[in-house]
Amino acid sequence: MTRWGLIGASTIAHEWVIDAIRAVGGEIVSVMSTSAERGAKYAADHTIPKSVTSLEALVGDPEIDAVYISTTNELHRDQVFAAAKAGKHILCEKPLATGLDDARAMVEAARAAGVVMATNHHLRGAATHRAIRDAIAAGRIGKPIAARICHAGYLPEHLQGWRLDKPEAGGGAILDLTVHDTDALRFVLGEDPVEAIALTQHGGMAKSGLEDAAMSVLRFKSGLIAHFHDGFTTKYAVTALEVHGSEGSLLGSHCMTQKPVGTVILRNAEGEQALPLDHRNLYENTLAAFDAAIAGKGKPLCTGEDGVWSLATGLAVAKAAASGATAKIEPGL
Repeated sequence: MTRWGLIGASTIAHEWVIDAIRAVGGEIVSVMSTSAERGAKYAADHTIPKSVTSLEALVGDPEIDAVYISTTNELHRDQVFAAAKAGKHILCEKPLATGLDDARAMVEAARAAGVVMATNHHLRGAATHRAIRDAIAAGRIGKPIAARICHAGYLPEHLQGWRLDKPEAGGGAILDLTVHDTDALRFVLGEDPVEAIALTQHGGMAKSGLEDAAMSVLRFKSGLIAHFHDGFTTKYAVTALEVHGSEGSLLGSHCMTQKPVGTVILRNAEGEQALPLDHRNLYENTLAAFDAAIAGKGKPLCTGEDGVWSLATGLAVAKAAASGATAKIEPGL
């Protein structure tokens, strides 16, 4: 059984991760919030025994084996450093940091400390994405040549905070959504992107010069090109992940989501067929793999190195949009 400390009394932990930890047999020992009042209420609401207000108190707790970091992005670096120094295993929200040097240093700190570090790109746990990955690996669409992701929707009112008004925290659609798209395609294709071009949009929701939508095109090492539509402002869009190959296409619908839903259609010369899907809670899949990695049985679904790749791509997309030129994707791992 893994004993957890929560760094951040967050909405995502409340909505998804706390239940997932407990569903796979974990125990939540403590939560850290810089607000004593918020932390105490959060702990009471979620039946968590301890509430602390300092990072040192949480990572120094001998009853904790692992930490889940879900604070705003600019805080992740120092929290990972502290957890690694204390010998705690680490599950960190994406993006790992707001800068690439910081993300690399975080991964190295965990490696040097001998602790497991994972990035919480939850879509690797989706049945839709696993089915697409397996079909590509089995050669069912021939050589993949193009991909498209629609990860546009409407940002719920209760999440319309720092993502829309704090550039220093890594707000905006690119670091919130494009990083997920990147990781999803790296997962299903088994290859890495090399360059990006992009345009951003300011649709009236984001402030402080942040984008609330973006469209980008990535080129992967094999020559495959991929198009992403990411945004907070489209109330009626349907999320999708498509991969088109020389011998067929895989069409995933309603699949860029935290919920265990969606369909995948394989279309080829023989017609169309729906692929069988074993829908399970995405976060439970993530937590089960994390526990196995702690036990020395395999790797997390999404490693710290994977998190560096998705951040490097998001930053390249932002650079391309700002410059109007193609930007190289260079994680530096």
